[in-house]
Amino acid sequence: MQQKNRVILIHGLHQTTWIMRPLAKRLQAAGFDTHQYSYRSMRDGIKTNSAGLNTWLEKHHQPDQPIDLVGHSLGGLIIRDFVTQYPKWQIGRCVTLGTPHVGSVCADYIWRLSPAVVGRSYVDALDGTVPPLPAHITLGVIAGNRPYGLGQLFLQYHNRKLRKADNMPSAEYLLHDGTVYIEETKIEAATDHIVLPVSHTGMLVDKGVTTQVMYFLQHGQFEHKKLKH
Repeated sequence: MQQKNRVILIHGLHQTTWIMRPLAKRLQAAGFDTHQYSYRSMRDGIKTNSAGLNTWLEKHHQPDQPIDLVGHSLGGLIIRDFVTQYPKWQIGRCVTLGTPHVGSVCADYIWRLSPAVVGRSYVDALDGTVPPLPAHITLGVIAGNRPYGLGQLFLQYHNRKLRKADNMPSAEYLLHDGTVYIEETKIEAATDHIVLPVSHTGMLVDKGVTTQVMYFLQHGQFEHKKLKH
């Protein structure tokens, strides 16, 4: 049996490594070797946090051994920055969970109201200015459509504004996971994209999400036939 790559799990804004533990335990039970990367999402910017991951790998990993990367929300943007800034690492496959690849409307509202709440993670990350995905990276994107979470207050307000606009978007365009719009998770360079019935934080404990993550890491695509419509 082919040995599975080491999987680096990267949490999101205002979170710590413990929030990735349920996903890590399920991956480990399936035979994956995991590491939960810890970083300071408020105090440090995306460049510093990407550099921190590079430093950890230099101490604990061989460059000729492939790694897979799984990031939740802001963690997915760190993956985007990391694979661009540190090309020496052999990247297998990447999966992002609820990551606002084109920027976050919710973060933008919070940034304007109280910049301290999103800290240094807004600039060069949540503002939508992360470098383009390198062509050789295999990326799977998971989005949620259950609108639960504190961010839904901002997104409900934003949706009301959009509905009043002359060019009112379709109902599908307004769907979100309580923090991130489905449209914000889409990136043209992604290999595959799916939407699951989960909220922004709930996706981290959902068994269906874990199943899709494992399937993508093994096959380079999601198992769409198992999706419920």
